[in-house]
This record gives sequence, structure tokens and C-alpha cells, in this order.
Amino acid sequence: MNFEYSETQQMVAESARDFSLQFIKPHVRTWDEQQIFPVDVFKKAGEYGFMGILVPEHYGGSGLGYHEYVAIIEEISKIDPSIGLSVAAHNSLCTNHILSFGNEDQKAKWLPKLATGEWIGAWGLTEHNTGSDAGGMNTTAVKDGNEWIINGAKNFITHGKSGDVAVVIIRTGEKGDSRGMTAFVIEKGTPGFSSGKKEDKLGMRASETTELVFQDCRISDENRLGEVGEGFIQAMKILDGGRISIAALSLGIAKGAYEAALQYSKERVQFGKPISAFQGVSFKLADMATQIEASELLIHKAASLKNKHLPVTKIGAMAKMYASEACVAIANEAIQIHGGYGYTKDFPVEKFYRDAKLCTIGEGTTEIQKVVISRNILS
Repeated sequence: MNFEYSETQQMVAESARDFSLQFIKPHVRTWDEQQIFPVDVFKKAGEYGFMGILVPEHYGGSGLGYHEYVAIIEEISKIDPSIGLSVAAHNSLCTNHILSFGNEDQKAKWLPKLATGEWIGAWGLTEHNTGSDAGGMNTTAVKDGNEWIINGAKNFITHGKSGDVAVVIIRTGEKGDSRGMTAFVIEKGTPGFSSGKKEDKLGMRASETTELVFQDCRISDENRLGEVGEGFIQAMKILDGGRISIAALSLGIAKGAYEAALQYSKERVQFGKPISAFQGVSFKLADMATQIEASELLIHKAASLKNKHLPVTKIGAMAKMYASEACVAIANEAIQIHGGYGYTKDFPVEKFYRDAKLCTIGEGTTEIQKVVISRNILS
């Protein structure tokens, strides 16, 4: 076992850090307050190779592995978790779904645009009436010759408005049948395909979240990913990798909040000494640092398994569950260490606190992770 980054991995992390400091940090507050989704920044991220991290080079991607992917998401999320979330969603959901299940023509058609940041990707599974119960979806696709007619809506979709292409899981069989759903790729501008309500969120406000709406939307059967009825099974495999993404996002939030609290504790003087000298504060920092180390080890174990194409369902769920709950706890303690100042927007910890909570919800709640883990250990 090697617990150190390789030279290449260190260079990748430094590149992501430099990118974040130069192109993201100056705008964090404005984007957050105004809910601006900065499309130009994602185009720039494409130039850095951050929009096709796992995509092979012959499709225009960076051809990197999951350790590098974790490092990039972590570094971006230390500066602005909402940008980290969007980069992760683009890479691990939409782009990775096409990479994993598309045929050669589909990969050649869509991956180069996604991997270079020319196009931004969205991915749709959740609906208004279905969160964890994806099998209960109401959006349907009905075959009509060599076309499919789609009707319904998806909810809580990252890049639902600004995305250029979306991979969407749609019911093609009976409700509740795990083999009654199929994955399709739908491009922006397709008649009958539009975005709906944009959510006004507690945190992650620079990461756009909207509805996707389908009204007699016709697409060719060539837009189908894999076989009819494979959509849900594909989605579960994609979410296995997506949980590593959310764990990496959580790690970035945790480190950002911890580092801010650590620095503040050394600078804030009370009763003639820095507050870090008081056991009540130093013990908080000790707990935070330990949770970060534990999160990191779980995440990179999952990344190692993913790189080796080994089963990652259990460890991925463990990494996502632990890291997401840890980042919420760490962000909470970071505010406590800052005291009243932590409750103001003059310090970064209040934003980490707001952003952190989504990590325990998105791509499978903490409760769903426990279901996944328990099924694996009891099987």
C-alpha cells in the first residue's frame, strides 16, 4: 500500500488548486448570492482537462484514473463546493454513462464535446414523486417505429437548463420493474425537450439545479444507450462511481472548513492567548483532522478498487456515507470555532456549512448508503 500521491497525481492536484485560486476564488461570493452558473469557467475547466478526467485521450479526454479524479474534485471543492459538484456531475454521471454504456458511434459523437468542455452534460433519474424510489418513475418513452416519444419530467437535475446534452433514465416498461427502464441521450434543442423550474437552494447555489420537461419529445432509437430495459441497472453502476465523486466533494468541503478554522484559531486571541491553546478548541481540531484522514483513506480505497475494475459498491457507499456526514460535522465545528464571525458571510465557513448538507442527500441519502452497505455485508 502506498499512501502518497505519485508525482503525476501531485501535479494534477496542483493544477486544480491553481485553477481554483485563479478562476473561481475571486467570484465565490457573487456566484453564491446571485445563483450564477458560470458556464465560461467550465469551458476553461475543459481547457485544463477537468471535464473529461476519466475519458481516454482518443476521445479528447485526459485519460486519468480515479485517484487523480478525487484530487481534482477535492481541490476545486476546497475553494467552492458548488463548482466541485458541477464538475463531478458532468464527469461521473453524464460523461461516464456514455463512456461506460455507449456504442462506438455514440462515444465518438458525444464524448469529444463533453470531454473538452465544449458541451456541458446533465443526467436525469430523479422525479418529483420519486427520490430513492427510482422504480416508481412516471416519465415514459413509447416506441413508434424507429423513434421514441417521451413524456414526463425529471427533478433536481444538475445543469438541467445550461446543459447541452442529457443522459436520462426513462420508463419503457411496467412501473416498479427494475428492467422496465431505459437510458437515452437527448440533446438540447430537441423539440419537446425543455427545462423547467430552477431551484432556489440553501447551498451549492452556483451549481444549477432545474427540472427537465418532456412534451411529446421524439428522439431516434440511435439515442438509446444499451439495451431496452437496462437503464436502471446502468444507473446503479454509474452511481457506484458517483458516490466516490460525492465523497471527494465532501472531503474538499471538510478540508476547506478545517483549514479555515485552524488558521482562525491561531489568529484569534482571547484571555491573552490564541484560542487554539484552549483544550475545548484544540480537541475539536483533533477530531476534525482525524475525520478527514479517515475519509481520505476510505475514498482512496474506493478509487483504487475502481481503477482495478473490482467491485466498489460497498466501499463506495461507505466512503460516501462517512465522508458526507463528516463534512457536515466538520463544517458545523468550524463555525463554532469562529464564534459569531462564523455566522457571517465575511468568513468562508458559513458557506461550507450550507454547502455540506447536500452531500448527505445527493446520489443516495445516508440512509440509502446504509441499506447498500447492510445488504452487502449480509449477503
